[in-house]
Amino acid sequence: MPEHLNPNHWALAGTWTIRREHVLLDQADGGIACRFQARDAHLVLAREASEPIKFRVTLNGKAPGRSHGTDVDADGEGLLDESRLYQLVRTHGRVQAQTLQVTFDEPGAQAYAFTFG
Repeated sequence: MPEHLNPNHWALAGTWTIRREHVLLDQADGGIACRFQARDAHLVLAREASEPIKFRVTLNGKAPGRSHGTDVDADGEGLLDESRLYQLVRTHGRVQAQTLQVTFDEPGAQAYAFTFG
């Protein structure tokens, strides 16, 4: 993962296959990061794996705490169990530029699109 992301840019870490409409994680411990400025951050996810995939979210390098989304706990833990939009972050207080990183424990995660609110 790069040390710095420009606003509205994203990056991948690990081994991914880039497909026409999504990226697919090929090996465990891969991640995706995005620099954004919004109250909410969402990611459309699906899985190619037969079992649910655990993932972790960090916000500016730390667990999101109170700013966790509905699909993540305060420690940043989440579970990719179906194809849908996952709310990863809900910022409280002043909206400012932040870096979101999602790391997957197992291969087979598919990421389609970030959305913000």
